Amino acid sequence: MENIEKIRHSLAHILAGAVLELYPKTKLGMGPAIDNGFYYDFQLQKPLEEKDLAEIEKKMKALISQKLKFEKKDINKRTAKKLFAVQPYKLELMKDLPGDNVSIFTTGEFMDLCKGPHVKNTKEINPNAFKLSKTAGAYWKGNEKNKMLTRIYGLAFETEKELADYLNMLAEAEKRDHRKLGKELKLFTISELVGAGLPLLQPKGMILRAQIENYLWDLHKNKGYQRVWTPHITKKGLYETSGHAAKFGDELFRVKGGNEEFFMKPMNCPHHMQIFCDNQFSYRDMPVRYFEPATVYRYEKAGELSGLIRVRAITQDDGHLFCRVSQISEEVSTIVEIIKTFYTTMNMMDGYWVRLSVRGKDKSLYLGGNDVWKKAEGALEQAAKENNLNYKRIEGEAAFYGPKLDFMFKDAIGREWQLATIQCDFNLPERFNLSFINEKGEAERPVVIHRAISGSLERFMAVMIEHFAGAFPVWLAPVQVAVIPISEKHAEYAEQIKKQLQENNIRFEVKNENETLGKKIRDAEMQKIPYLLIAGDKEIAADAVAVRARGKGDLGQMPTEKFVEKIKQEINARSL
Repeated sequence: MENIEKIRHSLAHILAGAVLELYPKTKLGMGPAIDNGFYYDFQLQKPLEEKDLAEIEKKMKALISQKLKFEKKDINKRTAKKLFAVQPYKLELMKDLPGDNVSIFTTGEFMDLCKGPHVKNTKEINPNAFKLSKTAGAYWKGNEKNKMLTRIYGLAFETEKELADYLNMLAEAEKRDHRKLGKELKLFTISELVGAGLPLLQPKGMILRAQIENYLWDLHKNKGYQRVWTPHITKKGLYETSGHAAKFGDELFRVKGGNEEFFMKPMNCPHHMQIFCDNQFSYRDMPVRYFEPATVYRYEKAGELSGLIRVRAITQDDGHLFCRVSQISEEVSTIVEIIKTFYTTMNMMDGYWVRLSVRGKDKSLYLGGNDVWKKAEGALEQAAKENNLNYKRIEGEAAFYGPKLDFMFKDAIGREWQLATIQCDFNLPERFNLSFINEKGEAERPVVIHRAISGSLERFMAVMIEHFAGAFPVWLAPVQVAVIPISEKHAEYAEQIKKQLQENNIRFEVKNENETLGKKIRDAEMQKIPYLLIAGDKEIAADAVAVRARGKGDLGQMPTEKFVEKIKQEINARSL
């Protein structure tokens, strides 16, 4: 892994060197290694076209073939300022660096401000294992008040095969794009009048969401969870007490009613704390478990919004457990069991892993003292070990109030998604002064476990659309059966089939359009409906239906009652 990071970082330098040779007046920004590749930001004299990327890539390969060394030097800032006199962004970066010296790397004629690491020589880079992929606008330092630069992205791997496999995956991902399929399958709508990041669910999309939500509740209702409901707005003081006001800042939506100021809620946890607080619990009542699939609101930047993946109205399948320290492991075990069941049903358990997200070095970013954090991190790591989770400890990824276990799952084409999460929180119970009465008759502080199984329902729907490529298993499919009368004279028999499906709560459409049978079948298959029931003279005579299954073709004639039993079994088993 370390070697590919060096290759990608080195390619970012080679990219910058190639651009400077082709466009000498270019001003250089920054260029790091990233997942699957690299990028570099430039202030160019003219917009780039696709043919320009091909020319830059050709120049990069020419530089690589020269077997250039990457040589590091530490020089004083005064000398560095002279070397980068015509590069204003590099001069700005130097001001932010501590000390009197800076590191630079030279590669042939190209020189960059950088601390590395890099490969020793360009001969270590396979020229057929990288590709420039796209350009995009990027604000300098990510600040929208700064100048917009041109970012050139590249893909990079150690072997040509890895690059080819990744490009094939990208092509498949494009076919599965949930924004494209969502429109074709009439699942959701983005309206300019409603606003960016505020998707509207069509009837079929709402069915999909309801099936996911109902399944989540089925997995919780017999495990001691109780459903609650909380309003969408709150007084400012709630988030000042919780710390969300300071943490979320400009991400908070503010609402005014008369002379009163409110916030749209960005999180449900402070509200659930208030429900707990309004009860007098004893140790016999613990754990107390609340469940609420509730919508929260955050002002995400317009440029970061994307379909259902990144939105401003976020519905979390939220749960909060109030328990004793001695109960943490058992409660985490129950949540892990739910997570494993849920993602097995979705066919996403292969290759999963868990990120134990703990505090980073800058402790000012987090609520609470060291003792509380050590206790929380230790409790969560112990629970991860006891549940035999395949976990890695990652610094700097904790929530601002506590450490967490983030579950990473792969979809059907190998892309990784962070979905479920379990978070251990000793801070908010302290801030809200929560307590229950223990065996000694004394007030004892509970621990709060925050957990979400799907994460955000909107984002999870997007993942499911792409994971299944819109061809949902029967239990999830918005339309489970299409009834297709061959001609108008078979419409009455189609109505009889419809009635049987209706009585058994099977979701259906009757294709009564004045079209040919072939056209009706094609339309139903384009909508990725799992089963098509054809009704004609032979079917009327046999009191049956001709069944076509998605991906399997013609299954032959079957009595309607037998088909109904077959599909009900698939639905009840939540079969794939």
